[in-house]
Amino acid sequence: MTSSTDIKTEQIEHEANGVKLNGYITWDASRAGPRPGVLVVHEWWGQTDYIRSRARMLAELGYTGFAVDMYGSGKTAATPDEAGQLMNAILNNMDEGVARFEAARRALGHHASADATRTAAIGYCFGGAVVLEMARRGIGLNGVASFHGALATQTKVEPGSIKAKILVLHGDDDVLIPQEQVDAFKTEMQNAQADMKFIAYPGALHGFTNPEAAENGKKYGLPLAYNEAVDKQSWNELKKFLSDIFSG
Repeated sequence: MTSSTDIKTEQIEHEANGVKLNGYITWDASRAGPRPGVLVVHEWWGQTDYIRSRARMLAELGYTGFAVDMYGSGKTAATPDEAGQLMNAILNNMDEGVARFEAARRALGHHASADATRTAAIGYCFGGAVVLEMARRGIGLNGVASFHGALATQTKVEPGSIKAKILVLHGDDDVLIPQEQVDAFKTEMQNAQADMKFIAYPGALHGFTNPEAAENGKKYGLPLAYNEAVDKQSWNELKKFLSDIFSG
């Protein structure tokens, strides 16, 4: 069992296209040698304590976790309007998004605790859309996992071009991701011949992994809710997924 005192954290400053980025890296110092790294891409709120806690959970599992800063300078949003502006600035310029993600991937790979040849990425909401886009664009990842993430894309994917394994963990009652988007994504992945697993959790709404989701939903009138059971189930699926892609 890993002691909390063995989990180390560090801020990693790096940049992409002149934009300063504040990565948050965490690892189990009691383990010897480099181990697989997992990038964690944040919700539309930015790199919050919640996202950093997920990186630490990955460190407790024996990986090196890296909470990505997609907005630059560690920016976080206080309202949905601010969050939407920050998020759409990336979604509408995904080439910049790729540059920031790749800068984080390099920063993770250069850390002494991480094996740069074995890297995955997970994302929540906006972050889910980001990691799926990285898989579509052929970024060098063993696998990506999306938690209640957006599934649509403007990227045209050729059959066989997606090399990373994909896990999608979706709330079946998530009205922010319409069924048409789900159907189109499944068709896209099938046509791309991607190695993809899609799990839909009955009764789960958008944000089902975040304990603050229900409070934010009430505060801003958004269809969000935390679901403790589904949070645990989806994390267990992630653990199996990471073990699978990094085995051998």
